[in-house]
Amino acid sequence: MTANVRQTATPEAPRYAMADARKSKLELKPIAGSIGAEVLGIDLSRPIPDSAFADIYGAMLDHLAIFFTNQTTLSPNQLKAFAARFGEVDMEPFVYPFKLPTVEGHPEILNNVKEAKDGAINLGGFWHADVTYRERPHKLAVMYAKEAPRHGGDTMFANQYLAYETLSPGLQRMLRGLKAVHTSAMPYGGESARFASVSRHRAPKIEDRSFAAAIYDKACAPATETEHPVVRTHPETKRKSLYVNRGFTVRFSGMTDGESAPLLEYLWNHASRAEFTCRYRWSANDVVVWDNRCTLHYALNDYYGQRRVMQRIAVHEETRPV
Repeated sequence: MTANVRQTATPEAPRYAMADARKSKLELKPIAGSIGAEVLGIDLSRPIPDSAFADIYGAMLDHLAIFFTNQTTLSPNQLKAFAARFGEVDMEPFVYPFKLPTVEGHPEILNNVKEAKDGAINLGGFWHADVTYRERPHKLAVMYAKEAPRHGGDTMFANQYLAYETLSPGLQRMLRGLKAVHTSAMPYGGESARFASVSRHRAPKIEDRSFAAAIYDKACAPATETEHPVVRTHPETKRKSLYVNRGFTVRFSGMTDGESAPLLEYLWNHASRAEFTCRYRWSANDVVVWDNRCTLHYALNDYYGQRRVMQRIAVHEETRPV
């Protein structure tokens, strides 16, 4: 039997049927035209039946980023149990050269705390996909807002299916034949790519953009490099998406950095067009799941003077991108 997902704002049903034992009453509220939907009526503090989870998974594939609002406080075990339903949980540090704190007793849950008076950069303050320098990057991430600013601190997401599908046929053909090198050294995703904390009443200083001023300690680890297709095929939806990002992509395979830079810059700018994006305003206890295989995301750093506490778990891809 095919899962039946009902949306409140559009009559469209999900493209990707999920095996199910019964019809579900899962209700979705899209938050933008191209990406993102709120999932209504699900309590993540309680066990989720297989049939309901199949619909949640299908909603994630269809909307790329899904948001669970009005949740009760979640324990680390509850958050971990939910994330594990999606696949193999990542137990490694999030991204070198940074070493992030974790929840005590739960090394897989990263604890991203930004204090009210912290004027430095934030970790995700530019358009990127997570850990694409790994052979098996993240399949998806689960983010939980323990404490959210009263205003500011939104996260934006961008649909990379559309980023690819809106390119000219000629450029699509050229890109399908290319691979790119991704590196944890982040030559284009370092200090110059990230913005320090701002508000209506505070403009950041130059030194606030330094990694040395951030709360993240540099880890003693060599840079990691790997190659991935510039255009990848999603293993489940079979749609093609653009797969380069400013954080970790350094050059096209077989080309120099200088030769690669102009086209990469064009693709990065194209990939984050406003038409491909949604913007989510956090409230305490909200949870988001995003498909890291076909999205980029950007954490805004516009809430100086307010505290923000986020917990994050990631799930590995099953295989290398192809």
